This record gives sequence, structure tokens and C-alpha cells, in this order.
Amino acid sequence: MAYVDFVSLVHKSTKRDYLARVTEFPKAEAAKKAKKFDFDYWDGDRRWGYGGYRYDGRWQKVAKAMIDHYQIKPGQRILDVGCGKGFLLYDFMQVLPGVEVCGIDISDYAITHCKEEVRPYVRVANANDLPFADKSFDLVLSITTLHNLYCYDLFKALKEMERVGKKHKYMCVESYRNEDEKVNLMYWQLTCECFLTPQEWEWWFKLTGYTGDHSLIYFE
Repeated sequence: MAYVDFVSLVHKSTKRDYLARVTEFPKAEAAKKAKKFDFDYWDGDRRWGYGGYRYDGRWQKVAKAMIDHYQIKPGQRILDVGCGKGFLLYDFMQVLPGVEVCGIDISDYAITHCKEEVRPYVRVANANDLPFADKSFDLVLSITTLHNLYCYDLFKALKEMERVGKKHKYMCVESYRNEDEKVNLMYWQLTCECFLTPQEWEWWFKLTGYTGDHSLIYFE
């Protein structure tokens, strides 16, 4: 198990006004909209979601870095837990023709409106109950998803990632190291349920037997 950062370049490319997030619209109402994970969250106003989540190729460098790091070959299988509209899966296919991809997301809207090329490979499902056999995938990944679970579902989800992965697992979640980052995280987030320090995430990994790699996103 190691700390491996694939995501910070994508995360840091977005400029964030933390105070505006809580002053321009009632935060509780924004969170209620976001947690439905439907049109409002993905393609509605930026105040309660992505503000229009469209493919722009930004995840291709992440896909390439992961393929290189884990030495994924054509014919091997990748599962994205919380795949959204499938943009990362599409980029895996572009970077490594012949790789087999699969994705699940709790959002029916995201799966219905996913990138056309990956539509046959994605389905609606929950991270706490992956509909796949043991050791089905050469790489199981989850990016900015598992912090959206309550602790009892997080426990199950980490167990499930471990169960369906043959060897390589990777997850990226939100975290904080100090009070400034904690406040920024709470200001910015809309769907987060687990507000954990790096030490607490390590505790969860040991508790669940998660042996994969991870990285953490901080709101500096």
C-alpha cells in the first residue's frame, strides 16, 4: 500500500471561491439538490454541482499515468467505482486500445448521460455492493467518491474494492490536515459525509483490510 498522487493536477486546475460557495446560495439547499445526483448536480448551476460536466480530455493524463504505473496491458480489466459519465473510462480506452473497462455509479442520470463510447460498459450500482465476482479486475479505482458514503457504507465499499480486485487498487478522497483546510472543505463540499484526516483514513484502511494505494485531496 502506498501514497500515489495521480489527481492533484486535475484538482488544482480549478479555481475555488470558498466564501461564495456559502454566501451566494443557501448551502443546505444546495446540498439537498446535489445529493440527488441528477441533472442539477451534473449539468445544472455551478452553485449545487459541476455546472455542466462535459468531456474535455482532462482525465487522459491521469489514465496514462495509472496505466504506466500499474503496467496495465491490453486485455486486462479496469473497474471505476463512481465513474460518473465515464470520461476516465473513455480515456483509458484511448490511451490503451484493447483494455477492458467497466464502471458503476449510483447516479442513474450520470449513467444515462455517459459518454456514448462507454455506455455498454457502465451500470447503476452502489459501491457498497459491487455486482462482480471476486478478483474480477486487474485494477479497481475510485476517485472522489468514497468520502460521499456514511461510515457503515464506507466500510463495505473498501471491503468490496478489495474483494473484486486481483492486485491493484487505488482510491482518491477528500481530506484535511488543519483547521483552514477543514473549513475550506466544509465550505466547498456538497455531498461529502466522511470528513476525515489522513490519520483517520489510514485507520479505515487497516480496519477494512484495504491493501491498495491512495491519495488525498486538500482544499488549501
